[in-house]
Amino acid sequence: MTRLLWLIAVMVFGSAGSAFAQHEAAVAAQGEKVYAREKCTLCHSIAGKGNQKGPLDDVGTKLTADEIRKWIVSAPEMAQKVKSTRKPVMKAYPNIPKDDLEALVVYLQSLKKKA
Repeated sequence: MTRLLWLIAVMVFGSAGSAFAQHEAAVAAQGEKVYAREKCTLCHSIAGKGNQKGPLDDVGTKLTADEIRKWIVSAPEMAQKVKSTRKPVMKAYPNIPKDDLEALVVYLQSLKKKA
């Protein structure tokens, strides 16, 4: 009986984890579309595509989701906070729709160095 309960628990939680991963992948894919639509490559690059002065390849390792969100909606304040010397300072996007913002954050968080 204990083995049966354990097996059921593994199946339930295993499928929930898989569903969560699929949802995260779908949100990240939507964020990638937002990145392209908003022409982020004019100032940033990912995998060598875009402006090489602003690489984002490892941003998901370097910044938290909240920090990425703050960089998007209030970039001048974040640049001042970290004493960034990059010119021009990144433009803020305070009016980006909430769903687009969250998808973009999930996408950028997914950009991590591969071991």
